[in-house]
Amino acid sequence: MTSGITTPHLNDNRGDAHTRELIAFRMGEQEFCVDIMSVREIRGWTAATPLPHAPSYVIGVINLRGAVLPIVDLAARLGFASTAPTARSVIIVVRAEQQLFGLLVDGVSDILTVTDDALQPTPNIASELARQFVRGVMAIDTRMISLIATDNVLPQLQAAA
Repeated sequence: MTSGITTPHLNDNRGDAHTRELIAFRMGEQEFCVDIMSVREIRGWTAATPLPHAPSYVIGVINLRGAVLPIVDLAARLGFASTAPTARSVIIVVRAEQQLFGLLVDGVSDILTVTDDALQPTPNIASELARQFVRGVMAIDTRMISLIATDNVLPQLQAAA
């Protein structure tokens, strides 16, 4: 197994401050991940109700047990082509800066348990905008997985940070 990366264990609670669990997901041919501590649930695709004058990356809102959540097309937010939701698409509900919102992705692929040394800083060649959305990059075998900074996905959260 690659240095710093262990087999995922959902109930592994070793209390080690140097490990973290991440949820990996796909968008097109690329893989990304978010810290499991920010994830509230993962649900199948549900059509969202569009909002007038919403940013282009906000698909709309859904009703999640009485709470109205904005749904962000994460691919569009990161500057890639917009995601066309399919029956296999999922919404990862995350909490950042006390706000719940959903991230539309193509599918969840893995739960990773990694040590801090597995996460490398975003390369210096990346733009400042890329650094805003990507906390770091991990090389796992032949895969490159970028850790998304969920607190920077919604603009109002950026202003509050």
